[in-house]
Amino acid sequence: MKKGIIAKKIGMSQLFDENRNVVPVTICEAGPCVVVQKKTVDNDGYEAAQLGFGDASVKSVNKPLKGHFAKADSGLKKVLREFKFNDMSSVNVGDIIKVDTFEVGDIVDVSGTSKGKGYAGTIKRWNNHRLKESHGTGPVARHAGSNGSTSSPSRVYKGKKLPGHLGAEKVTVQNLTVVKIDPENNLIAIKGAIPGPNGGIVCITDSVKKA
Repeated sequence: MKKGIIAKKIGMSQLFDENRNVVPVTICEAGPCVVVQKKTVDNDGYEAAQLGFGDASVKSVNKPLKGHFAKADSGLKKVLREFKFNDMSSVNVGDIIKVDTFEVGDIVDVSGTSKGKGYAGTIKRWNNHRLKESHGTGPVARHAGSNGSTSSPSRVYKGKKLPGHLGAEKVTVQNLTVVKIDPENNLIAIKGAIPGPNGGIVCITDSVKKA
């Protein structure tokens, strides 16, 4: 990737383009992020830059991390994420990455943790069809029903769409457009919706599919 930054999702809003069309956007507080550590092939087996975002209090950081931040002289940070940039030679510990690394019109990918929905049935989790609510179906209109296995193979196949935990997993939304940037307030407006609740942490990178 060429660009990358850690951001906090603030919420959704709408803007108007030059043709007076309404554009739904998600507002994020992106950066400033400091390069806390630089991974190298000799020491770590790969190249990457570890970025820190958000100031943390002294009591919320354990002793090993305090030493990690002191070595970089970066201050205590709440969030750490790694980015593999194409040109790692231009990245150094202590560098500050701000929201103006992106421009209006850039195509980006946004990764975050989706909202957790808890334990969900097959209708909510997999969009299964329910049964009729009359003619003897009884109180099982939203149940999963038969798993479909007979005496052969006498088991349930792996990957069967059954009830279970829904959400709270990493989700990446690709090919979103940067609509507006506010460098003074470290804000970026991205067209469309992105994963996670308001206040959730996301990673914004340049698109892997579109130049």
